[in-house]
Amino acid sequence: MSLLVRHLLEHLHRLAPPELAEAWDNVGLIVGDGNGKVKNVLVCLDVTLGTIDEAIGKDCQAIVSHHPPIFKALSRIDLAEPIGKILRLALVRGITLIACHTNLDSAQGGVSDALAQALGLSETQPLQAISGHVKTGLGRIGSFSQPVPAKEFLRRAAVATANPALSVAGKLPEAITTAAVCGGSGSEFAPLACRLGAEVYLSGEIKHNTAVWARESGFCLIDGGHYGTERLAVDLLASWLRGLSGLVIHRTETEQPPFNLVGCPASNPTSQGGECE
Repeated sequence: MSLLVRHLLEHLHRLAPPELAEAWDNVGLIVGDGNGKVKNVLVCLDVTLGTIDEAIGKDCQAIVSHHPPIFKALSRIDLAEPIGKILRLALVRGITLIACHTNLDSAQGGVSDALAQALGLSETQPLQAISGHVKTGLGRIGSFSQPVPAKEFLRRAAVATANPALSVAGKLPEAITTAAVCGGSGSEFAPLACRLGAEVYLSGEIKHNTAVWARESGFCLIDGGHYGTERLAVDLLASWLRGLSGLVIHRTETEQPPFNLVGCPASNPTSQGGECE
C-alpha cells in the first residue's frame, strides 16, 4: 500500500501550516510530483549526500526534512557542488523532497514546544506570536512548577540538545522559575526573552554581541547549537507521520551534528570556564 505525495503534504500541513512559515523561507514540496506515490519515508534534519544515500538504501521514495535543501532560487545547478549532487540523485532516483522549517518552528506542538517540554516548562507562550494566532509563533517562554536548581537546568538542557558541553553567557541564577527557548538560530530574540521575564534563554547560534549584552545586563544565555536545539524536530516529524496508514517511516540513523568537539590544551591561561555535573 502506498500514498500520494499530495496526501502526505496535506497531513504535514495539519501539523505545520505553510502560512506560519517566515517570508524568506522555502517549505513544502521542494522536489517531486504531488501525484507521485510514496511508501517509505526518511525523516531527517538536513538533506545531505549522507541522508540521500540512506534514503536510497532504505528504498525511500521521499525525504521529509526540517531544513529545506533549497532556500533561495538557484541561478545554476553545478553537479560538482553538494546541492547539485543532491538534486541530481533525488531526480534520478525519484526521491521527493519535502521540508517543514519555520512553519514547524512556529506551530503549536512544534520544535520550540518540544524543546520547552524537554526542559519541563509549562504554561508556555510564543516569544513572538503570529498575529491572529495566540499559540503560534517563534520561540517559547514558560515556567516551572517548582524552582529548578541551576545544575539541574543545565543537565536538562544538555540532555535535550544532546550536548556534552554548553556555552553560557552571563550568570546563571541559582534557581530558575521562568525560562525561554527558541530552536535553531534565535540570537535576535534574547532581549525579548529578557523583557518578557525569562531568567535564562536557551537557543542556538548566539551572536558575540548578544552574549556580551547578556553578560553586561545580568541576563543568562545558553547556546545549545543550531543542531542541538532543533534535533527534536526529527522525532516530532516521525511521530506525526506514523499517524498515516500506508507509510513506513524511517528516522535517520546516519545524521550527525556538523560540528565535532575537539579537546585542545588551553591557549589562554586567563580564560574562564565552567562544568556541568
